[in-house]
Amino acid sequence: MDYRKQFFVSPDKKLKLAAIDPAHTAGHASSEEALPAIQKNVARMAELQALLYADGNQSLLVVLQALDAAGKDGVVRHLFSGMNPQGTSVFGFKQPSAEEAAHDFLWRAHKRTPARGEIVVFNRSHYEDVLVVRVHNLVPKPVWSGRYELIQDFEKLLVANGTRILKFFLHISPEEQLARFKQRLDDPARNWKISEGDYSEREFWSDYVEAYEEALSKTSSKDAPWYVIPANHKWFRNLAISQIITETMEDMGLKRPATRVDLKEITAKYHAAEAEQAQRNGKG
Repeated sequence: MDYRKQFFVSPDKKLKLAAIDPAHTAGHASSEEALPAIQKNVARMAELQALLYADGNQSLLVVLQALDAAGKDGVVRHLFSGMNPQGTSVFGFKQPSAEEAAHDFLWRAHKRTPARGEIVVFNRSHYEDVLVVRVHNLVPKPVWSGRYELIQDFEKLLVANGTRILKFFLHISPEEQLARFKQRLDDPARNWKISEGDYSEREFWSDYVEAYEEALSKTSSKDAPWYVIPANHKWFRNLAISQIITETMEDMGLKRPATRVDLKEITAKYHAAEAEQAQRNGKG
């Protein structure tokens, strides 16, 4: 199944999230059936991340956006926790600090983008500045509507510098969101996640849907694609995202760099050191 083609947001069409089933599983019957493929993808992602780090010429930025309880944290935990932390990092965007608010809206995002050889995951992102600010009228319409073009230019700059960008919107239904809120209430280990904002923000569901539809349509492109991932089933969410990331990294042509030393010379030095150590051990 070509998930990159199936879930790609075309910039040439008006996106209607209501037309996409958040419970879609592409014919997969269960998490048990999907688990081997997910595990294979996650293992391959770790291998490719090692190559990306060794190659040192490209980078990957993964953007996760969603309404509350759609599973951004779950994606990070299940798909990225096995990667080498030396070349992988996750950054969560919350309400801007005083320092961040004193700069342009892209400043805090730009300084967190990946260096060559790195993978960075944005848990929420610079897109909050055309979503939350729009829904809650935090800035005038001319301000937030002008940011679409600025975001496109920003992402074009990253791409020109060797960064691949993958953007995922985790699409859940309001019924599924409410069910997950209940899980937080029922499970003491998840009580800490509960906030009054979870429920107050539900009042703006249709406003957020409209904001996402416009933002995704206006900022999706071949080089910085948006994918709408059906996320009612956590296991399918993980399957689709892991497969898209794996296939994208496979296309990056990652290779181990050539050896930077004279292997014959280093091998000779190793054997000399080995012989010297054996002699010392014999004397001991």
